[in-house]
Amino acid sequence: MNHRKYLSLADESFRTYHFISQGPKGPIRKKVIYTETEFANVYNLAFGDYDPDTNTIDDFAVSNNGDSSTVLATVASTVQVFMNQHPKAWILVTGSTPARTRLYRMGITNNLTEIPEHFVIFGKNSDGNWRPFVIGDTYDAFLITKKETNTYYEKERNE
Repeated sequence: MNHRKYLSLADESFRTYHFISQGPKGPIRKKVIYTETEFANVYNLAFGDYDPDTNTIDDFAVSNNGDSSTVLATVASTVQVFMNQHPKAWILVTGSTPARTRLYRMGITNNLTEIPEHFVIFGKNSDGNWRPFVIGDTYDAFLITKKETNTYYEKERNE
């Protein structure tokens, strides 16, 4: 994504990232964490306001700091870095609310000219089925993987 981003700092495993949102409400600490799920090579992306005193993320917080596109671009940049370090991974993305999931869908839609160069994205529809991401469809969750990782999908798509 060719959007303004904040500098994010990764830990040594490239599974945790910190950055600071800057806006009218002042600096707000943010954290992105990729955690393993019960499925091999599938990681959940968690993101939200970070409280260093409790070492917790509030993924329901509404910062209203006037920089949501910069924050989303920063989170997307962590996906790129994480996938470079974990090239066989699949990332599960679900908003903490339906409105946040819709925001993520809009972010994907707005960047579909760049995303397919490197990634394949699937959306989980209301029937619980995973389908290749299509603009205009509604999804409850998203799965992202590196394009070259998903050779089965590319083979099926080209036949």
